[in-house]
Order: sequence, then C-alpha cells, then structure tokens
Amino acid sequence: ISRQNLTAVIVSFKSDQVIDNCIKSIPNEIRIIVVDNSNDKKFKENVEKKYSNVECILSSTNLGMGPGNNFGLKYVKTDFAMIINPDVVFEENSVDELIHELKKIGTFEISAPISSDPKYPNYKIDKKFLRNKNNLEPFKVKSIDGYAMVLNLKKLNEIENFYFFDENFFMYLENDDLCKRLKKHGGNIFVVPKSKINHLGGKAVNSKYSVEIELSRNWHWVWSKFYFNKKHYGFLNSLMATLPTFFSAVMKYFF
Repeated sequence: ISRQNLTAVIVSFKSDQVIDNCIKSIPNEIRIIVVDNSNDKKFKENVEKKYSNVECILSSTNLGMGPGNNFGLKYVKTDFAMIINPDVVFEENSVDELIHELKKIGTFEISAPISSDPKYPNYKIDKKFLRNKNNLEPFKVKSIDGYAMVLNLKKLNEIENFYFFDENFFMYLENDDLCKRLKKHGGNIFVVPKSKINHLGGKAVNSKYSVEIELSRNWHWVWSKFYFNKKHYGFLNSLMATLPTFFSAVMKYFF
C-alpha cells in the first residue's frame, strides 16, 4: 500500500459546503473519485477544476451510500480503496500514518483510521478483547463505521462469492453488513490509532435540505435495521428489533 496504490472514493449529495475540507486533507498524490448522487454538473465542473487528482462521476439518480460506493469502486484501478464520507477530515499526516501502519500489519481485508473523539468510537469490539487505550498499535475489531475505511481490494476479490456493499441498503448499516460477512470468511479488520480523523457527523448534506434529509433518514434507518436483522437473524427477530424504531419514526413524521 502507498499513496500511488490507493484511491479514495467519496459519495456526495449536495455536499458542496464540506467536501473541500475533506479533499484538502488527502495528499494530492492519491487519486480521488467523487460519485455525485445529485447529478450536479456545476459541482462536477468546480471540483475537477480545483483539484487535479479528482474525477467526479455524476449519477443520474440518487444511488445512496452502499450502491454509490460500489459504483465508485468500479473506477478504481489500484489495489486499495479508501471509502470516505464528505464530512470527514483527516488530521495532519494521518493518511501517511495509516499507510505506514498498514504496511507493518501486512495482511488485512478492511482497516480504518480512528475517530479523534473518544466519546464516539468508529468501531465495535468484542468485549473479551478489550484493548489497552494507551497502546497505539493497530488492533482488531468486529466492525467499523462506514464513513472512513480502507478496503484491500485484492484480498477481498480472492474470497469466493464475496461482494462489496449490499445494494439493498440505501444508507445505514451497509458497513456493518460488509464487516459481518467478512468476519464469517475469517477476514481481518483493523483500526489504526496513529491515524486520526474528524467526523462532523450528519453534515454531509447542505443544511438547507435538513427537513428532507431528516425525513429520509427516518425511513432509511428503519428499513436498514429491518433488512439487516432479517438477513442475519431471521424475520421474527427482525420484526421485534425494528417495530419500536418504526413507531418512533412514524411519530416523528407526523409530529
């Protein structure tokens, strides 16, 4: 893995107010593919004019996060791809730290930098493998959040019948599904503490669309939760897990 053998994929939707900070935090030797789900030709023109390492691909429809990432991955020609949300900013030298530490690990399928805010960790870990937080060495986790992750495409493509993001997830839990499927195949997922990121959280879309986005999130969170649980634990378990969330979303919609 190196800057030259790594491509960043950013799925955007009305993300013009945050994406510049994201792109600027990535070394310009790394190729960046932006999949714009809002089909904004002016946005494409501006972002490609500003940054020589950016290619913006317009989607005629809003694909969502999982399908949007899959769409962007089709244009990746390197062995490694870095999936990033537009409201993520790498701290200084974080990308190089990430590359350096992943070289030391050697074998991994998925990895991630660590959230700079310890109150909101971007990973889930088995309780029996609690880590020493003073240790800055990479550590294995159960799953990582999808707003910043590195995929070892070569290793993932070696797994029989393995696919990247399940396109039944429009947004939410597509990363959990990916990690869960990988774990079933014995894959390794690492978090790299020396590489830090700042995630604004829910700021990827321009705030003037906040009402529409909130309604959309209500629906997609319920659907993703239902589909994820049905896929991995069966229909009845899914129904029991999702009904309270569904009624809560209905109340939020009307009131």
